[in-house]
Amino acid sequence: MLKGFLKKTVPLLMLSLVCAGQAHSTDKLLAIYTARVMSQSYPWIAEEAGLFKKYDLEVPLVFVTPGPPSVAAILSGDSEVAVIGAASITRPFVQGNKDPVFIGGIKSILTHSIVAKPDIKTPEQLKGKRIGVSRIGSNPHYFAVQALRHSKIDAREVSFIQTGGAPETLAALIAQGIDAAVLTVPTDAQALKLGYHYVIYGPDLRIAYAATTLTTRRSLIAKRGPVIGRLMRAMAEAAKIMHTDKEYTYKILGKYLRIDDRKLLDASYNVEIKALEPRLAIKLEGLQSTLEEIAPTDPRAKTVKPQEMIDTRYLNDMEKSGFMDQLWAGKR
Repeated sequence: MLKGFLKKTVPLLMLSLVCAGQAHSTDKLLAIYTARVMSQSYPWIAEEAGLFKKYDLEVPLVFVTPGPPSVAAILSGDSEVAVIGAASITRPFVQGNKDPVFIGGIKSILTHSIVAKPDIKTPEQLKGKRIGVSRIGSNPHYFAVQALRHSKIDAREVSFIQTGGAPETLAALIAQGIDAAVLTVPTDAQALKLGYHYVIYGPDLRIAYAATTLTTRRSLIAKRGPVIGRLMRAMAEAAKIMHTDKEYTYKILGKYLRIDDRKLLDASYNVEIKALEPRLAIKLEGLQSTLEEIAPTDPRAKTVKPQEMIDTRYLNDMEKSGFMDQLWAGKR
């Protein structure tokens, strides 16, 4: 009798255990980030704080340089989620590829600056000089064009040199391969410690721009919508940590940016935190700036509205469900 009971119940028990395991299985999402800067640290925080694990996610993070390499990774499916500046994705959208979509905002204004050696004292002295940017079409390049325009300098009056990333830009400045560099925190503060100085201090300009976004593809949302939703909750919790737990944030920034200078971290945090969206809001004026940047070379950008490039379902769900209010209860 016992033997018969076991014969019937053991398979059922095994099946229930398998189903339970499947219900809580870990989903993998391939993700890239495109700059080693504080504004792209939300995935680092999520990884270190165990937030991906909390939401049953495995999210391998890979650095890919901004511009064509990162865009190719997204459009080809090599990357499923990207932390990236909006301009890189706006261009293929304007050209007719409607699959990429913005699902969250992280940074809505540019905080770059132009630093140079001591003999370049004014913006006017940048004319004819070599200015280092990570990539043509990247956030640093866009900032430089706008900042120079603010100083009544046409971008064609300087030479832009592509370096690949912020550390490489600083290295090129030190090696005298460029005359000035477009940098953001904390790399600009590192340059100041080495004797360089601000020629144009960007945070004061308050240039609206979708500098850092969370991006995926509409086709992926159709296939794996709930998985993307869990990722967005992890990102929302990472944003909360960034804005409310400075010491833990410093620990993570120190690890990923290899910085242990407290004054440098303070300087970086105090500038950057004012530009970061605590609730991952997407600012339409920032996206409009990317369209206006493209319009002179591709008139089709004038016919695109920022709303067409976004999907706010996850942000709306987190707000309407009370998730955001609960997360931020008693804060801000």
